[in-house]
Amino acid sequence: MKMKKKIDSIASTYSTRYFSSPIPKYKMPEGEMPPDAAYQLIHDELNLDGRVPLNLASFVTTWMEPQANKLIAENINKNFIDHDEYLQSAEIERRCISMLAGLYNSPNAKASPGASTLGSSEAIMLALLAHKFRWKERMKKKGKSASKPNIVMGADVHTVWDKFARYFDVEPRIIPMKKGKYTINAADVAKLVDENTICVGAILCTTFSGQMDEIEKINGFLIKLKKKKGWDIPMHVDAASGGFIAPFLHPSMKWDFRLERVKSINVSGHKFGLVYPGLGWVIFREKADLPDELVFYVNYLGGEMPTFTLNFSKGSSTVIAQYYNLIRLGKSGYKKIMQSIMQNTHYLAKKLHASGRFSLLCTPIFPVVALKLAAGRKYSVFDVSQKLRERGWIVPAYSLPAGAQEEKILRIVIKENFGRDMADLLCADVEAACDLLEGKASKEKPVHKRKGKHHIC
Repeated sequence: MKMKKKIDSIASTYSTRYFSSPIPKYKMPEGEMPPDAAYQLIHDELNLDGRVPLNLASFVTTWMEPQANKLIAENINKNFIDHDEYLQSAEIERRCISMLAGLYNSPNAKASPGASTLGSSEAIMLALLAHKFRWKERMKKKGKSASKPNIVMGADVHTVWDKFARYFDVEPRIIPMKKGKYTINAADVAKLVDENTICVGAILCTTFSGQMDEIEKINGFLIKLKKKKGWDIPMHVDAASGGFIAPFLHPSMKWDFRLERVKSINVSGHKFGLVYPGLGWVIFREKADLPDELVFYVNYLGGEMPTFTLNFSKGSSTVIAQYYNLIRLGKSGYKKIMQSIMQNTHYLAKKLHASGRFSLLCTPIFPVVALKLAAGRKYSVFDVSQKLRERGWIVPAYSLPAGAQEEKILRIVIKENFGRDMADLLCADVEAACDLLEGKASKEKPVHKRKGKHHIC
C-alpha cells in the first residue's frame, strides 16, 4: 500500500486515472487525489478563460514586478483585520492613506482618515454611508425629518452607486445622458439637489467613455448654494480609474481636496494604482467627515482595534503591494508610466480613427479609447467585438445608458503592459475583422494575415 501511494505521487500527471474518468464538478468527491493531478485539472480548465494580456475590457492591473509578486506571496496568509497580530501591516496601510491624501491635496494629509477596501465599490459604499450619517446629524440639529434622503448623480456612474441607493434606502436622482453629452455639469445638478441631498456624486474617468464630470464647476455651484440657502451638500469624487492618473498627467486640474465641497474620494489601487485585484481606497478630507458611529472597535482578535469596512477579513498582500509601488515608483515613476500609457492610448486612437471606419467618442484624457462605427456601416460594434474575440482580443461593445442608448460603443482600456507593437497588432486585426464583415476577405487573404511587420490601420 505504501509503494502504491508513492507511485501515485510521482507518476506523470497525465498518466493517472484522473484524466480518464469524470471528476465531480458540483458534488464534493468521496476520495482524495494527488496534488499534482488536482493542480493540472484546474490549470488546464482555466486555459478556457480569456487571455489576460488581450483583455482590453478590464481596467484592472494584470502585471506587477517580480519583487512585488514576491512580497505578495510572502504575505498572502496574513489576515489584514488582525491588527494586534500584524501591527506593521496596519502601519503600512496608514502610510498609504497619508500618501494618497497628500497626493489629493488634503489640508492635513497625516490626519486624513481613510481605509483600504476590496475595491472601489466598497470604498464608495463607505463614503456615501458617511455622508448619509452626517446629513442625518445636520437634519436632527435643525429639528427636521431625516426620512427622505436623496443622492444626485449622473447616469455615467458605476452600478455600485445604484446599489448603494437601493441597499441603504436613499432616493437616486439620476441625471440622464444625451446624445453627445455623456457627463454632468453644474446646471444638471442645480435641477435636482435640495435640503435632503446627502451628497453629489462626480466621476473622474467614467467607465463608459473615459471622460470626467465638470467637478470644479459643480463645486463652485455647491459653495454658492450653501451661502444662499445654507444647504451643506458635500461632493464625493469617484476617482476609481482616474485617481492615479490625473495627479501625474494633469496636476493643475482641480478635482480633489483643493475644492472645498469635495469631502471624500475613492480610488482603485488595483486599476492604475498598478496593484493586482482586489484593492480600493477611501480617503476623507478631514476627521469630521467620517462620523464616529461608523467606526467599530473589536477586541476578540487580541487588542482593541478600530474597523471601518463593510467586510471583515481580507488579505494583507495587496495593501503591502500598494506600498511597494508607492515607494518604489514615487511620483516620477508613476508619471513616466502614465505618460507611456497615454502615448499608446493616443497612438491607438489616432490610427483607428484614421482608418475611416470609426469616430472617437471624445479625445482621450485618460487611457480609454471609446469608438463609434462611422455612418453607413452595415454591421455593428457587436459584430466587430465578436470577430476580435475569435482572435483572442476582448474588446467590449455596449449601448450607452438611457438618454443616449442609441449610441453603440467599442471601448478599449490601455494598461501598462499594452505596448506599441500590441497596438499595431490590434489595429491589423480590427481592419481584418472589418474587411470580413464588409465581404472583402477572400480565400487567399485569411482574416489573421497582416500586411508587413508593423502594419497599422
